[in-house]
Amino acid sequence: MRVLLTNDDGIHSPGLWAIAKSLEKIADLTVVVPDRDQSGKGASMTLLRPLTVEKIETPKNMKCPTYTVDGTPGDCVILACESLCHDPIDLIVSGINQGANMGLDVFNSGTFGAALHGFFRGINSIALSVFYKQDVIYSPAALIGAEIAKVIHTQNFGPPVLLNVNLPACDLKNIKGVDLTELGPKAYLENVETVESGRRTFHWLRHNKPLEVEQRKGTDVWSINHDRASITVANPYLTTDNKTELGHSVLKSSLDRLGLDGTD
Repeated sequence: MRVLLTNDDGIHSPGLWAIAKSLEKIADLTVVVPDRDQSGKGASMTLLRPLTVEKIETPKNMKCPTYTVDGTPGDCVILACESLCHDPIDLIVSGINQGANMGLDVFNSGTFGAALHGFFRGINSIALSVFYKQDVIYSPAALIGAEIAKVIHTQNFGPPVLLNVNLPACDLKNIKGVDLTELGPKAYLENVETVESGRRTFHWLRHNKPLEVEQRKGTDVWSINHDRASITVANPYLTTDNKTELGHSVLKSSLDRLGLDGTD
């Protein structure tokens, strides 16, 4: 099994090397990651300047080839798939992210964005994150992430899968179960902090404005807040539910009355 490992926290993230150590035992592993923290970049790509790639010595006494890219997590996946990895990639793992990526917040996440680029290329992809309160506990995510990788490789799921996996802030023995979940609501919005410095004014965007959300059972948010692991089979096609289809029907009827029904 050939596995590409990437992240959005950059080359120095301890979560990256926690999962790398587990994956190297079961796979032919290649690491391609941003050369610095790229959190919050989503699935963005660098199109207006060239990218540089550097092959570096792999830390932690590991042997997997390791590259850094001065771009986004999405850039890392594109470069790996189209240039750096000469053999087809069987699985992409993005993480372990320091902090959960749950609910609609996944659309801001560089961890999830990197996995999305793998899915675009028809490759099974996993975004792997850990919720934390004080200390970040990576070992359960490293163990469970490697186990999921083995299952995906040995089972034929048909079309490629895109998984968003979150672990609670506790040791393995204290995890109360594993749930197959759906995305919950967005937990945070962005706030703006303004700082005056001399004659200049700086504006910092902070992802720290909490929303009052219902922790509905069956969602990733509920599971993590009840010390359970969450596995969400993500649907990038954003297909609609019945209520949305009903809303579209009402909207279309209104537009039809304006003569926008597509007929001459």
